Amino acid sequence: MTENLSGQKYSAVKLQNRLRLRQTISKSLATYIGLIAIAVIMLFPLLWLVGTSFKSPTEDIFSFPPQLLPRQPTLQNFLSVWQTYPFGTYLINSAIVAGLTVGLNLLFCSLAAYPLARLNFQGRKLIFALVVATIMIPFQIVMIPLYILVVNLGLRNTYLGVIFPNLASAFGIFLLRQAFQGVPKELEEAARIDGCSELGIWWHIMLPAIRPALVTLAIFVFIGSWSDFLWPLVVLDRPEYYTLPIGVANLAGTFSLDWRLIAAGSVISIAPILLLFLLVQRYIIPTDIGSGVKG
Repeated sequence: MTENLSGQKYSAVKLQNRLRLRQTISKSLATYIGLIAIAVIMLFPLLWLVGTSFKSPTEDIFSFPPQLLPRQPTLQNFLSVWQTYPFGTYLINSAIVAGLTVGLNLLFCSLAAYPLARLNFQGRKLIFALVVATIMIPFQIVMIPLYILVVNLGLRNTYLGVIFPNLASAFGIFLLRQAFQGVPKELEEAARIDGCSELGIWWHIMLPAIRPALVTLAIFVFIGSWSDFLWPLVVLDRPEYYTLPIGVANLAGTFSLDWRLIAAGSVISIAPILLLFLLVQRYIIPTDIGSGVKG
């Protein structure tokens, strides 16, 4: 009798475990299907753009249902865009502006964030609150005063004039301050005991410890600078200084909204962003900053 009861109990538990496993698999499957559907919806415009850039003039790009893969792939759209406009110059200009913006932004934001996170002085919290509050101010409000300042400084039609508003950002200061606060104080104290200056601690201890945050900020700044259209349009009127967004915008007028050529120009402009992300994504991993500290 006891053996029968034990066998029935074992069978009931086994059946219950199977039901739980099926429910878990069903939930996971539904979650993955939902995520894949969302990914397809999000990626569809990009896939359509890339497919359109390779389509020949004989193909209907607005057919329904949409045809993502070109039937007759061609590179003529890219050649036409490259030959009609100096996209090589636009690429160089955008690379110079974005590279300098990223470097200067990381430098100034980290220098501003370090004392706000690690040094004790009167008014520190108030200064940080005022810096963060500037995030709520739209760029359009300060654009005219910035333009007047740039003109008075003689920076119009220069790379520095394009970079000027992005030398530092409140978001960057906020992000790096939070990263600095996560660094163990023991590392900082050990460096002071060894006679390291504050600037040396910032350079040799703090910056390596927050490398993932620096890489994250660099990606955000690069994307923002690379795709910025409004400010370069305001301060630049000489074509030799145009960046890629302005060049792509000019394609609409030149080719009377030929979407194949506009798509080709857009693919040229977004390719460096995708390449940068692929190159640095392995660095966006939290480092074990406390590995040298014994608890």
